[in-house]
Amino acid sequence: MADITDIKAIIYTEKTLGLQEEGVIVVQTTPRMTKNGLKEVFKEYFGIKPLKVNSMRVNGKVKRFKGVEGKRANSKKFYVKLPEDAKIESLAV
Repeated sequence: MADITDIKAIIYTEKTLGLQEEGVIVVQTTPRMTKNGLKEVFKEYFGIKPLKVNSMRVNGKVKRFKGVEGKRANSKKFYVKLPEDAKIESLAV
């Protein structure tokens, strides 16, 4: 079952700030999160029922630091369409 601890961050970039004006927020989560799980989290913790949820897997990049090769963690990104009257306090930029 999904939990709010599976949400890593809300992504703030130039593109996502433009999407927020249209009522879409971008959420980065752990790879085990599902669309239905994210909908449950939004209902339970924020009291908002999302209109639409799109997901995208993001594979971690292979990086080098001082000759040692490592890999960033895999994650998922969700594009969540919220109702027009819905506001989340943590999104105040």
